[in-house]
Amino acid sequence: MSAPPSRRRVTRAAWVLAAGLAVFSTALYAQREFRVYRSLEDQADVTLPPDYNVPAEFVVGRLMYPPRAGWRFGRGGDWREGGTSWAVDYPRGDRTYARLLKRLTTIDVRSVEQPVNLDDGDDVFDWPFLMVGLPGTWELTDEQAAKLRDYLLRGGFLLCDSFFGTREWQGFEDTMRRVFPDRAIVELPEDHPIFHVMYDLKDRKQISNWQSLNGRGVPYRADGVDPHWRAVLDDEGRVMAAILFNNDMGDSMQWADDPSYPQEDSALGIRVGVNYALYTLTH
Repeated sequence: MSAPPSRRRVTRAAWVLAAGLAVFSTALYAQREFRVYRSLEDQADVTLPPDYNVPAEFVVGRLMYPPRAGWRFGRGGDWREGGTSWAVDYPRGDRTYARLLKRLTTIDVRSVEQPVNLDDGDDVFDWPFLMVGLPGTWELTDEQAAKLRDYLLRGGFLLCDSFFGTREWQGFEDTMRRVFPDRAIVELPEDHPIFHVMYDLKDRKQISNWQSLNGRGVPYRADGVDPHWRAVLDDEGRVMAAILFNNDMGDSMQWADDPSYPQEDSALGIRVGVNYALYTLTH
């Protein structure tokens, strides 16, 4: 059952307030400290910006998760130490995203991301905006799935990105059905507010995967030819989980300044990212 509207508004307001407090002085809200893990990709391990420890009102959260056994993404090792599928486009793409939000909006954005582990007590409730990369490979425990469900019903937002094709969709759906057994995954209509909150995203093409584009000459992995813009909604129609299937917004951030990545894809990914962040603050 979803939280009553009044409870959700109070919860989201408290989250925004908490995010604006000092990250390293967290006795009141018990937020986890900022920390850095290994990326999935060597080039995404970048140095910290000089203002990494300056608090702000909006933080790009990065959901950590255990991967499915036998999937090829990752360097191996313990997922709680990074280097596995959750760390795709992290932290380089996340910091580019934060920097672009600062530049293109009036949101007070922290310059660094926040890795969030669902096993860390109630920490997830301090970070109202989460991204999850390669969610076709996630395999949450029953406890993690229940906590993510509670988080989303209380007003949290999850942006699912960087996954392609039939096999990855099945892996994504298997876990999402455990998070929300009774909620449909829907295609968002052209007139949905999330596509128009700042930029009018009427002409949405596929946001390319960089490796496939440079390796195979196509913008998608596997059989992920057609882009989809899907979501899981709450009882009032708010997007709780935005699903960029057969798209790679993370690459559009990570490779934004690289001439080998299409400029139009980077521009679209940036606009999508801005719209989705603003949607979470206004809905």
